[in-house]
Amino acid sequence: MTAPQLDTLAPRLFELERSPSWWDAASQCTIVVAHPSTEPELWADYVRGAQLSYQKHGVERALDTTALERGDDTALFCAGINEAGEVVGGLRAKGPYTAVDQCHAVVEWSGQPGLDAVRKMVGDRLAFGVVEMKSAWVSDDPEQSRALTDVLARMPLHSMVLLDAQFAVATAAAYVLNRWLSSGGVLAAKIPATPYPDARYQTKMMWWDRRTFANHADAKQVSTFFAETRQVTAQLNGVGELAAAAASV
Repeated sequence: MTAPQLDTLAPRLFELERSPSWWDAASQCTIVVAHPSTEPELWADYVRGAQLSYQKHGVERALDTTALERGDDTALFCAGINEAGEVVGGLRAKGPYTAVDQCHAVVEWSGQPGLDAVRKMVGDRLAFGVVEMKSAWVSDDPEQSRALTDVLARMPLHSMVLLDAQFAVATAAAYVLNRWLSSGGVLAAKIPATPYPDARYQTKMMWWDRRTFANHADAKQVSTFFAETRQVTAQLNGVGELAAAAASV
């Protein structure tokens, strides 16, 4: 599959003043993308869910609680809302970064053999735009969580477009990232895993490239992403030329 060019498919926003949303039939959730300051109640529900989920799995130290409470380092976040009106999953995006040390992966590999390689990978991409996906969680409902995980896997793609960055990065245990391969993420195989947040976990790094993600993604994830992009574009800019460009891909 040849990677489509995303440069003309959606608006370039560094501040999300409106909150696009769409219905995801697979997860039976309304998906909302927003800035914390625009949707403070939704942000509070997302943060509360993240804290409870991470505490339940004993990895709450992986959350930057202070940053989550402030929300000022989050460029946008995604929340899945079920038919009962409850937030049942989400994640947030940070960036685009201007310095290597802004990337939380540097903290996660601190003192580990792969730190220099992590710093180089981030540094080499800064000029092209790097956003980082953090604080992902889904509910304990097995069927819904599987479908919602597919939604979250597409959010690095939406974040790159909305924040005008070429690259997105995420770090998580390998079994989590394996579910995100479907959207075209590529594991940084040469960087050794780090025991973060503790020795129970082998955390790996994954990258998405806005120009080539479709070469690595499942066809269904690609088509769903572009369908969502058309909805986001219509809500943010009207149907107009950008939506027509998205439809023609």
